[in-house]
Amino acid sequence: MKTDPPKKGMEYLDNICNDPRLNVWHISLLLAIARLAYRQNESKIIRVSRSKLMAMSHINTTPTYHKYFKELQNYGYIKCIPSYHPRYRSTVELLQQ
Repeated sequence: MKTDPPKKGMEYLDNICNDPRLNVWHISLLLAIARLAYRQNESKIIRVSRSKLMAMSHINTTPTYHKYFKELQNYGYIKCIPSYHPRYRSTVELLQQ
């Protein structure tokens, strides 16, 4: 049986909206990651940069970005594989909830 991608996406958004631990900044970061995934035509592993995610999620300070990004990792929504090389982007894996 095939899964319907729009339905799966809506279920994912429902799970996010029903999680009382998440606030507007968490959701904004997740939506920015989802937008990058769509642009890269990826469903699981997304290449990201901090500056791009901050701009897309409208987060203006680096400490705020790091706080909510780390919480998303701790809550099990994403897994980040950092790249310490300036020419290679870090990758983020969207985990199933």
